[in-house]
Amino acid sequence: MTYLIVGLLILGMVAFVAGFFREKKLKRQLANGEIEELPNIQQVQDMECCGQHETCEKESLLAAISKQIEYYNDEELDRFRGTQSDGYSPDEIDEFREILYTMRDDEVAGWIRSLQLRAVELPDELKDEVLMIVGERRG
Repeated sequence: MTYLIVGLLILGMVAFVAGFFREKKLKRQLANGEIEELPNIQQVQDMECCGQHETCEKESLLAAISKQIEYYNDEELDRFRGTQSDGYSPDEIDEFREILYTMRDDEVAGWIRSLQLRAVELPDELKDEVLMIVGERRG
């Protein structure tokens, strides 16, 4: 047990020293004009669910994994940009409902994210239906 703790401490110190010298080298390269800017940390976005979370982040309505807008054959809904969720006529609500019920259940969360990114509010009358579909898919 003692060897394990000592080994981890040594490994931590080696990582710290290596990081220190790397940072120093990058700053020297930046000052000499060899590089234009310090490298940024890049997060890897795995589009598959890892199975380690109760709720898959890929399907979460709250997690905007991507800022890229994906259309679901619903480009015509962009005309509702800026319309409040309680400001739709019955015909307009039916237009949203038709699109909702012609897509696969696994596309609904992505569609809602797409609408959010496009600043198109979902009609209030459909919110319960959407939550039910997404909830059934997760459950």
